[in-house]
Amino acid sequence: MQLVFATNNLNKIKEVQALIPEHIKLLSLNDIGCLEDIPETQDTIEGNSIQKATYVKKHYGYDCFADDTGLEVDALNGAPGVYSARYAGEQRDANDNMDKLLTELNAKTNRNAQFKTVITLQLNNKQHTFTGICEGEITSSKSGEQGFGYDPIFKPKGHQETFAEMDLKLKNSIGHRGKAILQLVNFLNA
Repeated sequence: MQLVFATNNLNKIKEVQALIPEHIKLLSLNDIGCLEDIPETQDTIEGNSIQKATYVKKHYGYDCFADDTGLEVDALNGAPGVYSARYAGEQRDANDNMDKLLTELNAKTNRNAQFKTVITLQLNNKQHTFTGICEGEITSSKSGEQGFGYDPIFKPKGHQETFAEMDLKLKNSIGHRGKAILQLVNFLNA
């Protein structure tokens, strides 16, 4: 079975490939010749996930799944949320995004946050969605070299290290994307 994962983010592909059963061959957007930026114009994480999966199915004909992830911070009324990747601007720079977030939380005592991933699967002309959430808090400074995005400043509930300090196996077992992918895998195996 072949499935397109609607991303060219090599970090995401690596994370997901570790969770997908061996009988499923994962293809990236690059693998199918999709070199354009897929629109992400919705105002919710769910909406962007659906939009990306629908785009790949419509324009390329492949069964696929797409994800969208956002970091939702309580003290910022859920921001950066759907704008997490471009929080500090269109350059989509992770360090700029983290610096902006840390500055905005500087005087705040409530540092509770959650990562939310929504995966949309387009399979056999039917659509399915899966949601994974990981609660935690924003640290006061960056720590760790693993992962990507906000991982150096996000400490999951019940753990003393940030996502960026964890090995991939642990992160996948407790993280938002891992939880959503597990639902996807269980659905595909059913």
